[in-house]
Amino acid sequence: MDFITGEILAVDKPLGWTSFDAVKRIRGAIQRRLNVRKFKVGHAGTLDPLASGVLLICTGRATRRIEELQSGMKEYVADVKLGETTPSFDLETKVDATYPTSHIDEETVRAVLESFKGESMQVPPLFSAVKVEGKRAYKFARKGDEIELKAKPIFIPEIEFLSFEDNILRFRVVCSKGTYIRALARDLGLALKSGAHLVGLKRTRVGDYNINDCLSIQETVDKIASEPLSFPDNYQTPENIDKNNL
Repeated sequence: MDFITGEILAVDKPLGWTSFDAVKRIRGAIQRRLNVRKFKVGHAGTLDPLASGVLLICTGRATRRIEELQSGMKEYVADVKLGETTPSFDLETKVDATYPTSHIDEETVRAVLESFKGESMQVPPLFSAVKVEGKRAYKFARKGDEIELKAKPIFIPEIEFLSFEDNILRFRVVCSKGTYIRALARDLGLALKSGAHLVGLKRTRVGDYNINDCLSIQETVDKIASEPLSFPDNYQTPENIDKNNL
């Protein structure tokens, strides 16, 4: 492995971890292996703590590819509960309202899902990292401040019905950068003349990287510790290296 020239590590981020938690764990393993105090590591696309799945972690000079990797299509499998809403559109906050669902059947759900294919405008969730007046929107939301977010263009080339049971809708969706699945859950609820919020999410693909290509965090750490290392021709020993340039 050549961490300095750059590696792209596909990991399966577990539930409850932030993307930064994963980066910190991987960075620490690389620092120990290279015997350095600082090393450049970043991720290509934030994945919420309440979501699991594909997270691409870039090392060294490969961090220059983060923007390129982030721009690729992403695939998710989502579980959405119909008949209830939350302020965050997911399980981060408590249910704030309930709605009828007796009029919703599988045929209706399939038709509504199909209507979301293609290009559209989506308003991001208030509980998101979108910037408003230089601040993250979630900071306003957690204070209870009312703010208005602008709709942004998104593209959904594929959306596939998987199951519908006990008011839980499961579907697979392929979408462009900047698509919020929580906001899609909100919009599905509205389109079904009810309410909805996200109760489960797994990212199964980022660009060409599939969930089947991923290792767990621990498997990745073990791989870093055990696989043979290679270095660029101009690499210096840790005793002489300028750590700020790593």
